[in-house]
Formats: sequence, C-alpha cells, structure tokens
Amino acid sequence: MSELFGISADILIFGVATLLACYMAANIGANDLANAMGTSVGSGALTVKQAVIVSFFLELLGASLAGGHVTNTIRKGLIDPALLSNSPELLLIGMFSALLAAGIWVHTATLLGLPVSTTHSIVGAVVGFGILAVGFLNVSWKMVFTVALSWVVSPIAGAIISGAIFYFLDNKVLRSKNPYGSAKGMAPYLLGMVVFVIVLSVIYKGLKNLNLNFDFFGSLLIALPVSLVAGFVGAALLSRLGGPDCRWIKGDDSEKVECVFAYLQIMTACYVAFAHGANDVANAVGPLAAIFSIAQTKSVVMQVEVPIWMLALGGSLVGLGLLIFGSRVMETIGRKITEITPIRGFCAEFGAATTVLLCSRLGLPISTTHVLVGSVIGVGIMRGMGVLDLRVIKNIMYSWLVTLPFTILLSMIIYRLLCWALV
Repeated sequence: MSELFGISADILIFGVATLLACYMAANIGANDLANAMGTSVGSGALTVKQAVIVSFFLELLGASLAGGHVTNTIRKGLIDPALLSNSPELLLIGMFSALLAAGIWVHTATLLGLPVSTTHSIVGAVVGFGILAVGFLNVSWKMVFTVALSWVVSPIAGAIISGAIFYFLDNKVLRSKNPYGSAKGMAPYLLGMVVFVIVLSVIYKGLKNLNLNFDFFGSLLIALPVSLVAGFVGAALLSRLGGPDCRWIKGDDSEKVECVFAYLQIMTACYVAFAHGANDVANAVGPLAAIFSIAQTKSVVMQVEVPIWMLALGGSLVGLGLLIFGSRVMETIGRKITEITPIRGFCAEFGAATTVLLCSRLGLPISTTHVLVGSVIGVGIMRGMGVLDLRVIKNIMYSWLVTLPFTILLSMIIYRLLCWALV
C-alpha cells in the first residue's frame, strides 16, 4: 500500500517510527540518565534543576560529538539482517516492535522507581522479534549470554572498585586528625585522577564524529599531561574553598570536606552525562535509522548511517525525559538505597567511571546502569550492611532479572500483532 488516508506510506512509517524513538529516548532519560545523576542530586551536590540543565546540554553534546554516526542494523549482532534480505518489511516491523516493547518496559520500571538497563531492554526486544522472524536457532544466544553476563560482572565490579575507593578515603580523610586538611591535600591528586579517567574515556575511540581516532597509547599520551595540569590548577582553586558558600552541602561529615568532594562529584557527573549521550542515545535512534533506511531503499543493509539530527533529537529527548519523569529513579539511587553525601557520591560515580573504562578495555561485558547501582551498594557496604535498604535492593535485582524475559515476550506479542494487521 503506497498511501494510507492520503498520506505516503513512507512518510507515515517514518513519522510513527520517530514518535516511538522519541518515546524510547525520553524513557532512557527518565531511567538511565536519572540513574546516572541520582547520586549527585541525593548528596545535594546538584539540585534537580541543576542536574537537568547539566545533563541536557552534556547529553546533547555527547550524542552529537561522540555518538555513533554508523550503527549496525541489528545492534550487538543478535541476529543476522541478511536472513531478512528478502523480507525487509519484516525487519521494519521488528524494529517497530523492539522500540515499543523496550519503551514500555523502561517506562514501567521508571514509574516504579526501578533503575533498569535500557541496553538490556532493547536487546531483549530485538531477540523477541528475532525468534519469530528468523527462528530460535538463528538468534545469537552466545551474544545474549554475554549481555546477560554483565548482570553479574557489572554490579560486582562497580561495588568492589567504588567500595575500595571509599575505604581508602574514609581512612585517609574522614578518620584523620584533620579531615579538611587531608581533603585539601588529597584533592589535587584526586582531581588529576578524575581528569585522567575522563579524558582517556572520551578520546579513546570516543571522538569518531570529529575524525579523531586515537589508539590506547596515543590516548594515554594526551590524558597524562592534561591530568597533571589539572592537578596543579585544582590545587590552586581548591585552596579557596571552605567558606560560607559550602553550607548548602548536606551530610553528617565535616561540611568543608564535603564541599571539596562536591566539586569533584559534579565533574564526574558531567562526564557520566556526556558518556551516556555518546553511548546510550543509540538505543533509541539506532532502530529509527534502520527503519528510515529500510523505508527508503526497500532493502536490508548491515550498517546504516545515523544523521546528526537524529543524534541531536535523541539527546534532547533524553534530557527532556529526565526533566519530566526522572525524579523517581533519582530518588531511588540518591536516597533510598543508602544515604549519599558528596564524598560517598564521588566514590560511587568515580568508581563507576573507572569500572566502565577498565571493563571496556578488558573486553568484559558491562552495563553502566548496573555498575552505578553496584557502586552505590559497594560504598554503603563499607559503612556496614545496616545502612543499606535491602528491600529496595531486592526490588532492583528482581527488575534486572525480568528485563530480558519480559521484553522478549512483549516484543514477540507486538511483532505478531503487527504482522497479523499489516502483512
């Protein structure tokens, strides 16, 4: 059918697909990005309004500068698009099903205040329609297992690294005779380490859209001197902190110590928002680009171009999603799991950023959402199990367990209904 209600079928397809992608992007912001900003809001380092403004611009910047301009038609090689080369309309319907199923699940989890992995959601949704479209045996279950393995690797790695960082700072700073003096003395080194991780993470295979492709050694050569300069500059700037402007920081530790770490935490929060825009916006606009390509060419290709306007649209909608209904997940991460102060929030966020960098470098399966939750739990464990709300943690774990099976089943149902109605 070339027209429906006087509207070109291609225009109608792309219009509906764009709405679904916007819906998915908004849910990513309300859940994934809210998860990333939750510790900063929970500690008081940023207000909700400040978190929204910071994340909106950095999300947009990350998506536009470092987001993937070329994406696989089926992300992570879950199914081979060539198997549908003779039936491109089935792949198109499958992409619709995946976007809608993943969006519904992430939206449901957000309303319940549960941080879930949007990557796992879209993976489950793709597997769901893939089972029906190409057959159970043609789904790459090895890849599905690798993705599922991140459910275990991510929170454990995040908890260990963030917990170790907090244990170190707790002994060297909070329990020292002069906590504020220790914090000021430690801050330049910590700032240098933060800048090192941020710069290394951003430029190592992260600026492809600017045609700046650095290998790991080249990235190290840039990150090391930049971090050294940052440490010296930070020493000068941090020496001026500790006045009345620090009273807005809440927490049961020394107010001035928390003030120092609030600034460090804000830096890591900015990085997390930028990295999120670079990596996770593709969960929404990748399927949209695939639908656009199929509708235009009436064929299936292995890779599709992602226009800059799609990345910018996705980044904008992610920020908007955080603004509209991201408060519930931020409340869970920032307040319900355990009490967060700037020093604890810094340990969780910096530990999470370090974990993602290390695991990515080692080729281990990783989920940023699971890493961040694990990092918050790891910091809490260092203070004793009594400070953790185990009921909240149990509910989060349950939501992680059901993400893949729920999205697989929902995508199968939607795909079958759409095929029945349209094919």
